[in-house]
Amino acid sequence: MALRGQGDPARRPDGGVLRMTADVIDGRRVADTVRNETARRAAAFRERTGRAPGLATVLVGEDPASRVYVANKRRSAAAVGIADFHRHLDEASSRVEVAAVLAELADDPDVSGILLQLPLPGGIDPSDLIELIPVAKDVDGLTTASQGLLARNRPGLRPCTPSGVIRLLQDAEVPLAGAEAVVVGRSELVGRPMAQLLLQEDATVTMAHSRTRNLAEVTRRADVLIAAAGVPGLIGSEHVKAGATVVDVGIHRGESGLVGDVRADDVRQVARRLTPVPGGVGPMTIAMLLANTVTAAEAQHQALNRVGGEGQ
Repeated sequence: MALRGQGDPARRPDGGVLRMTADVIDGRRVADTVRNETARRAAAFRERTGRAPGLATVLVGEDPASRVYVANKRRSAAAVGIADFHRHLDEASSRVEVAAVLAELADDPDVSGILLQLPLPGGIDPSDLIELIPVAKDVDGLTTASQGLLARNRPGLRPCTPSGVIRLLQDAEVPLAGAEAVVVGRSELVGRPMAQLLLQEDATVTMAHSRTRNLAEVTRRADVLIAAAGVPGLIGSEHVKAGATVVDVGIHRGESGLVGDVRADDVRQVARRLTPVPGGVGPMTIAMLLANTVTAAEAQHQALNRVGGEGQ
């Protein structure tokens, strides 16, 4: 289990909850486990097929943060045996030029997964471009088709951060079936798919956001609270039920370093479990991207085998 300490809320003689220190859910350790599993799967795929799973990262422009993110993804992919098909386009590239690169990668049988790094420069709307990524190669799980498969609980590639959160909760042995879960945040990247994945784990899910009235009243019902609103320090102890598990998806650069959507020093006195920032959800996002790439490669190979068998 990726936990530190006991974390069970002690009771005062009057039945109230004494202050405690939350167990820390160690995302770095769980991410290492996922990476090791993915490396073994990639090696088995290579031995079976004679080629490695391939990840194409598409970076448009010179945004410093995006360059760092893409470099980390490429380095992590190489470390687990995934082939690199990186494409870097000039800042002045048009939508048509980006679309042409995506189409080329979509047709390349050696490319198992395609990731278009966001945001795009020059006011280019990424929505239509994302839809050019085949659902079988949509390792970010962002296309309408991927979201439809998730909503229907059909097999498919799931968004990396929400699936990483589920893996953290499972590793920490957090009971989800029948639990009250509240997701604060409604983005297509995290909040909405997070709610769907929790429903599939048989949790009872409420979605809230930064404009929810009486937010603390809503979140205090949660056995599992997911903070993904993108608002630094939005969630404090007043939002958390004693003994709850709190997952902080937010990450922001503050004066004293990285902070999340949760006021950690405050919340750890109430919660039973808490993910840290950094070192909680963040490492899981890239780890699940790598796992998705190998899953995509395996599914594409199986599909080719079925077509080949039918043609014989």
